[in-house]
Parts: sequence; C-alpha cells; structure tokens
Amino acid sequence: MSNPRADRVRDVAKLAGRSSRLKSGRFLAEGPQAVREALSAHRAAAADGGSAVVHEVYATEACLDRLPELADLARGVTLRLATDEVLAAMADTVSPQGILAVCNVSTATLEEVLASGARLVAVLCEVRDPGNAGTVLRAADSAGADAVVLTASSVDIYNPKAVRSTAGSLFHLPVVTGADFTSVIDALHAAGVTVLAADGYGNVNLDRLQDLSAVRRFGSATAAGGSGADNASDDTGLPRLEEATAWLFGNEAQGLSDAELAAADHRVAVPLYGRAESLNVGTAATVCLYASARAQNG
Repeated sequence: MSNPRADRVRDVAKLAGRSSRLKSGRFLAEGPQAVREALSAHRAAAADGGSAVVHEVYATEACLDRLPELADLARGVTLRLATDEVLAAMADTVSPQGILAVCNVSTATLEEVLASGARLVAVLCEVRDPGNAGTVLRAADSAGADAVVLTASSVDIYNPKAVRSTAGSLFHLPVVTGADFTSVIDALHAAGVTVLAADGYGNVNLDRLQDLSAVRRFGSATAAGGSGADNASDDTGLPRLEEATAWLFGNEAQGLSDAELAAADHRVAVPLYGRAESLNVGTAATVCLYASARAQNG
C-alpha cells in the first residue's frame, strides 16, 4: 500500500477516535511490542478455539526485515505491506515504528472471569486518565491478577494512549469495560470475593495486613524478620490478603466516592512514611496488587 489517502488508510486512522472504535469493535495497537503481544494472544486464542484478537496487520518492509519474527507470528492473519507514509497516516503516534495491528475489542465479561475462579481483580472506578489506566492494567498483569474491570465512567482503555501505556499487557488478561459499579460489587460478593477500597484515609493499614499474612504463612518467629510479628497475631475482623480479593481504585482527583467506599468490605490505606500528601493511583494500585500477589503466591 502506497497511497496515504486511500479509503482503507482513512478507515484505520479513524480508529484513533472513540466513535469509530465503538462502531467497529476494533482498535489500534501500534509498535513492535504491542503488535507482538497482540499476535501472541491471537495465536493462543486460536489454539484454544477462542475469538480472534487481531483483525489485520500493516507493516513496512523495513520493519519486517528488522524483526522477521513478527511476520512469523502473523501467519494466518492478514498482513499488508505499507510505505512509511501510509503507516504515518494510519498511526496515532507522531513517529510510528513501522507496524500496527487492527485488533478486536475484548468481549470478556465479569461473570466469565469469576466463573474461572478469579482470585485477584483490579476495579477502576472513574479513572479518567489513559496513562493512569494503562499503568494500573500493566501493574495488574505484572502482579498476576486475573482481570481488570473498568466502570462505565472510566476512560476508554482502547484509547491509543492507554493502549500504548499498557506496554502489551492489554493482551495478557481479561479486561471488562463499561461495567455498572453496583452490578460489579454484587457479582464479586456473590462469588465470595472480598472487596477492598484503596483509600488514603482508610482505617486498615496495608502494612498491618501484610504482617498478618506473613504470620499466618511463616509463623511469628520468622515473619517480617521477627520484627513486630509477635504482636500481629490478632487478625479478628480484618481482611486476609491471601483470600480472593478485588481492589477498588478511584478517580485521580477525587479518589473513590462515598458510595464506592461504602460498597467495599474494608477501606485500606497505604502508609506514607515521607512528606507526600498522597500516592498516584497507578503507584497505589501497584503497591496494593503486589501485596495481594505476595500473600496469594507466597
């Protein structure tokens, strides 16, 4: 393909806009890393009889010469050669990296996630910044979470900036979008999942929960290096990080609303030892998810 004004080029470029994504059920993944992960997920889904992840791929000859494994991964997927000018016209980035994929939006549902026995879920409540949403999704993937859920008022995770910020993690775990918050809470509770709200003003200390988890795992003599563990044996009424858990993460500016906080089983605070007023939602999510991951996999 050499004509950057062709109808096909325009149609692909339109996927940078939300309305076109909603209408087509497709989105863009740009750059070698994202396309590699998308194609790997596509092949895995095909092997399991699942739905197609990738619709088609566009790449320059130079990119495929430099990264021949991408052409191999794309076997069975429509792969079209394009000039640099065509890729530039399609891509959302200022400096495209020679390859992009048109991918199908996930159709995962929370019911499917919970039916599979999910033990760690991240729920984004009105998180509006695409970079923050992508960071939380990437942290959830790194912590081995079973799914990420975005409420109806959250950012579109298929926004090109959000997709880039996930660094390919978008293709590694189920992502449920447009979820009704009340329905999410009801489904989690029905499945026996404890719901924890990440709240800077929470009355439960995350360090305390980690100490208690270590005591249950190793015994008071060795947990936490023997420091403070002997006083951490009373866990009456406190959540157990090693059990199935869903974490609620709130809006960047306002945090979780009163209704969202009230829906949680516990409000958990990440302790701050320095002078910072609060943690960015992406950082807080990483700390909380890894605390659960450590308890569940220790």
